[in-house]
Amino acid sequence: MKPMKPMKPQTSSRRPVWIDLAVAAAVLVLGYLVLQVGKGTTVNFDPADVATTDTSPARLPYDAARSLLRMFVALGLSVCFTFVYAYAAAKSRRLERVLVPALDILQSVPVLGFLTVAVTGFIALFPGSLLGLECASIFAIFTSQAWNMTFSFYRSLITLPRELDEVSRSFGFTRWMRFWRIELPSGAIDLVWNGMMSFAGGWFFLVASEAISVGNKAYALPGVGSYAGAAIAEGDLGKIGWAIATMAVLVIGVNFFFWRPLTAWVEKFKNEQSEASEVQRSVVLDFLRRSNWPTRMARWSRPLREGIARAARVLGRDDRPLAHDPARRRLGDLVFGTVGLLLVGWGLFCLLRYLHERTGLSVFGEPLLLGLATLARVAVLVTVATLVWVPVGVKIGFSPRLARIAQPVVQVLASFPANFLFPLAMWAFLRTGVNMNVGCVLLMALGAQWYILFNTIAGAMAIPSDLREAMDDLGVRGRQRWRRLIIPGIFPSYVTGGITASGGAWNASIVSEVVTFGGTTLTATGLGAYIFHATENGDFPRLIAGVAVMSLYVVAVNRLVWRRLYRFAETRYSL
Repeated sequence: MKPMKPMKPQTSSRRPVWIDLAVAAAVLVLGYLVLQVGKGTTVNFDPADVATTDTSPARLPYDAARSLLRMFVALGLSVCFTFVYAYAAAKSRRLERVLVPALDILQSVPVLGFLTVAVTGFIALFPGSLLGLECASIFAIFTSQAWNMTFSFYRSLITLPRELDEVSRSFGFTRWMRFWRIELPSGAIDLVWNGMMSFAGGWFFLVASEAISVGNKAYALPGVGSYAGAAIAEGDLGKIGWAIATMAVLVIGVNFFFWRPLTAWVEKFKNEQSEASEVQRSVVLDFLRRSNWPTRMARWSRPLREGIARAARVLGRDDRPLAHDPARRRLGDLVFGTVGLLLVGWGLFCLLRYLHERTGLSVFGEPLLLGLATLARVAVLVTVATLVWVPVGVKIGFSPRLARIAQPVVQVLASFPANFLFPLAMWAFLRTGVNMNVGCVLLMALGAQWYILFNTIAGAMAIPSDLREAMDDLGVRGRQRWRRLIIPGIFPSYVTGGITASGGAWNASIVSEVVTFGGTTLTATGLGAYIFHATENGDFPRLIAGVAVMSLYVVAVNRLVWRRLYRFAETRYSL
């Protein structure tokens, strides 16, 4: 009697066909909607037609789609910018000396400052086409998203765990492989959470990006931001309510279909030796994993990925020498520094000559004094936000179950543009007698405090579960647990949140120190109000002076406070 052949174990590799069909149908519908909405971005326009906004509630679905398309295009550009800029700053000691201070300056330039140049430039680049205004709006949203993500990724690159660096060197990875297999996964959690916060920052400045007023000229693109701006100008609380409801639906929908699956997916990049008892879950991600499309896409794209990897070998291997010729380095530093100083000096000379011919250099006096008032507000805001939101962020980051509940709530709160809440704020200030110089701090907090919370959550989530379990086994609690585990674990992320919250508060001061609803305007004393009025009146010399002074304050604070904390985090706290 012949022995029976062993039966092959049954596997569950066969997945329901209807799931594949549902995913394919969803992708096709999404592509169709993007094409249909995108058609409206290239039509011809008459300046008189784009100066007004149709505030009929029936227009809100289309306006919401246009706003959402701008937001995701800006997010894609921000991710590309983050990879290139942060990598260059982290890998080149000479470029770091230029790019990091330049990033401080870029972060400090308000959205209105970018719009002043962008609108004129893009309209000239695409004359007679709405595409010029669309590009200007997307560029403005990009400037509210990119800097935070770049700071985060730069920080993760310079604080890369030593053992991961040794793995890359020992295996002789190419620089391309090192980036995609070591550096990007190591910073993925922080990058995703900062991307979520940056996306929320884009919502915050949506009104300024879609309802553009530069040099006594007004432009309004179809979108939720411009709709809300027009409703606020009319003083129509009913239409403002419709705009708030639409914004809530957008934020919750984007969180459910995009950010929650992404935050659950990047959990696999957490650097830990034991699996966490609780992990983040996403219905959308679980559904995608049950389909065959991820496996098929990986198989179909393998030749392309392998071809790109082979072509990227020209970038070299990760075998950089640990020692360099001191004389050669000094010569290179001297040449690089000389060229940089000459370029900066030439730019400053041209700027000062322009201001001297128009208004005189005394134009800097008023914004310098007003900047002290805004600086005090920023300092109070960051301090209070740290005391309030760091413990909350740690609690959320340590509990995936709590994170599932808190993430959409926090994102809704972070994403609401302050302009939407100005009518309520004005009513409260007038009824309670709160001085606008104090009340505007609360409005600034609506746009800035969330950077600290989101970065703290990301830092807490990145702490390996085995370290937390070891602390539990040793009975380390209370203040000792904070000193030994929590502060070292979250400190690098907190510094990123602090520096972006500080810059975001300066930026938010422009829309928070001047509040208008219907025919009533409340104005606080500060640099933000100065820049707002200069932009509205088309006073370019004073606008340049205000932006330059704001950049000076932000760079000075970053140099004296945040950069030192960055270096401390890099040398002392690195998991």
